[in-house]
Amino acid sequence: MLVYEYLPHELARLDVLGKATGLDLNQVMERVRLAARRETLASAGPDEPHSLSEAWIASFQHNQWRRIARVMAEQRMSVYKPTEDRRAVRYREERLQRVEKDCADAGQPDDRAPIEMLRHRVYRITARPTAAPTEEQLLVRHYFAGSKAVAVEHAQRSFGRQSGTNESGEYQIVSVEQVLPQPGEFF
Repeated sequence: MLVYEYLPHELARLDVLGKATGLDLNQVMERVRLAARRETLASAGPDEPHSLSEAWIASFQHNQWRRIARVMAEQRMSVYKPTEDRRAVRYREERLQRVEKDCADAGQPDDRAPIEMLRHRVYRITARPTAAPTEEQLLVRHYFAGSKAVAVEHAQRSFGRQSGTNESGEYQIVSVEQVLPQPGEFF
């Protein structure tokens, strides 16, 4: 069975496209404002060593909201419809082409073999050093995983390798939160 895995940027994009569907321009502009605020707050936070970070997610989503607002203004849409957005249509086509290419690479014609669509999510995991449990030393990392348990496993391995001000090298996970797609949403 061929497996198709949604990538983090696809999850972020689908999250925004889903939320934008049916909104009018004023509502989209409010989302642009909120996304800009989130991006500002995320960029002021602690740096994360990986490309999948709170700042990356916030920036990517802010750019998508701005793009949707621009498309709506240019096309004079009363409400946002992804089917009338050329780039949203192209995103969908690119995803389908990727599935077809993966089928061809695996030697499976796409009309015979079922394709499993993995619904990975992005989890934000916060940990603190066991030696000095202060708010200033909290570590926040984002992990792309199929389940909360797998994300925690990745985090435990990663936090076990952390050094710096934590001399013991031990961290305690204090929270695990699904951030993409929004909890409860299944696209």
